[in-house]
Order: sequence, then C-alpha cells, then structure tokens
Amino acid sequence: MKNIAIVCGGYSGEYQISVQSAEMVKKNLDNNKYKTYIIFIEKYQWYFKNVDNIHHKIDKSDFSLKLDSDIIKFDGVFNAIHGTPGEDGKLLGYFDLLSIPYTCCNMDTSALTFNKYLCNSFVRSIGIKVAQSFSFLEGEFINKDLVLDSLGLPVFIKPVRSGSSVGISKVTAVDDFDLAVTKAFKTDNRILIEETIIGREIACGLFLKNKELNIFPLTEIISKNDFFDYEAKYTAGLAEEITPPHNLDIEQETDIKAISSLLYNKLDCKGVVRIDYILTESELYFIEINTIPGFSQASIIPRQAKAMGIPISAVFNTIVENMFE
Repeated sequence: MKNIAIVCGGYSGEYQISVQSAEMVKKNLDNNKYKTYIIFIEKYQWYFKNVDNIHHKIDKSDFSLKLDSDIIKFDGVFNAIHGTPGEDGKLLGYFDLLSIPYTCCNMDTSALTFNKYLCNSFVRSIGIKVAQSFSFLEGEFINKDLVLDSLGLPVFIKPVRSGSSVGISKVTAVDDFDLAVTKAFKTDNRILIEETIIGREIACGLFLKNKELNIFPLTEIISKNDFFDYEAKYTAGLAEEITPPHNLDIEQETDIKAISSLLYNKLDCKGVVRIDYILTESELYFIEINTIPGFSQASIIPRQAKAMGIPISAVFNTIVENMFE
C-alpha cells in the first residue's frame, strides 16, 4: 500500500477551498491501494492533523511525518493547493529535489500558467486569441488615459498571480480605476489591465487516462454578479453552471476541445486541468488555465465528470496511478 500526501492550504485567499478539495480527494481515493494523509501547508508550519485535532509536524528535510514511533515516508503527493505555493510551482520544485512524484503539472508549467501575463504571451504566440491588455509592476507609472483610450470601459484589473478571482475588479467607471489598481496590488506586485470581451464563459476540463487525453463535457458559467468572482464561485445560487451548455453547435464545441487539447500538450500539462474561455459570436478568447482546479462538491470538474458518466473517484485514482508511470 502506497502512502499518499494530499497537500492543501497554502498562503493565499483560497485556503479553505483547498481544504475542501483535499477532503473530497481523500474521500474518493481507493483505500485498498493508498493510505492517505491530508497535509496542511501553511506559511510557518506544515503538519498532519489527527482525529483528536493534534498537529504532527512535517520534517521538511525529507517531507516525512513522525506519528508516535512510526516515520511515514510518502510515495507520492496529490496536490490540492490552489494558489501559492502549490499551483505556482514553488512547492513542486521542492518535491523535485526530493524525487517525490506528484499529480499535477511540473514546476516550469505551473509557474508559467499561474502568471497571467506570461501565460497570455505564450498562448498568443501559438495563434490563440487573448484579450488586449497592459501590465504594470507596483510603483510603475500607469498612464490611465492611454490605457482606457486603448481598451475602453469596462476593463478588468487583476493581479497577475492569483486564483479564484481573488483581487480582481471589473471597472465600469473611471472613478473606480485607482481603487481597483490598489486592490490588485494587495495580492501581487504585478497587475494586468485587460479589455472586457463580451460573450459566453465556457470551461473545458481535461485529464490523461492510459496516456490518452480525455476531455470532459463543456460547462457554461453564467454569473449573477458582474463576473464570475470569488463570491459567485463559492456562494450557492450566485452562478449557474450548465453542463453541457445549451445552444452550442458541434463546430464550436469541437473547436474549444481542439484548442484545449493543443494547449494541454503545448504547455506540457499533467493531471486534471481546466481551461476557461470567452466565446463571442465569431471568436474564441482564452481567459486562463487552472492547473489545480477545484475538486470540492461545488466545483466544476466533479460536475463535468458526472455529466461524462464517470465517478470522480475514477478521475482521482487515475491521476494518482499516472503519477507512478
């Protein structure tokens, strides 16, 4: 039986969502094959919490866990950390040094895809449409008039490195611009100011099974807020997620899946990823790629798996098996 560490938590505003994802993974992994431990990764401590709520520290020198007289060595890691340090590649470099396999994209891919500015540049370079944008470092002069003359209103102002729409604002009036910039810089030292593309938000989930790419049914996201922000993502009733989307023709569906497959391969992805787009009447625009998508009951991937007719447990067990190939 293999020991699997399900890492969760992290240093971002997505901590609680990550914990929910980890609990969902633990519940669905095959306990005849794997002995699972939820490991909390926090800024000042890494630990396992037992049923009595007692914390047992992780030895960071080799990522081992001492329980009474036993020392647990992990055979692999299921990464359920949304945001830093799990989704941005930092923790993955640590596991690479220790030669511990993990379920997600490698360090380089994770760092690239988590950085919206760099990822957009890469995606644009292979011919996929991306919204026009400007990027600024904290302290750099922002010529508001130039930006708005070029992009128009509304614009999205977002941290370059964040997930679950943390720190993002939709600016519809000039008077709100500076406040949105300040908000974004609280999350990251580089921001993106992006034009608004009007259209349907479509999510495409993918994973490898038997070395073949499997694509889930697509999902259309309709938010009752101005956009699919943190509140809409995690508050019941604030967003409608339709799987599969209504009134999406075969050609559009085929194009979205083909582009998603291309991105998965070009970016050297691994495990389950979700790629989000805006579909206008005539074009498809890349929005972002989530290399650690949510796995909680409220998340899109489990719903897509259900629509595909496969239990989410089969998906989780498959990507753990892939880790050891």
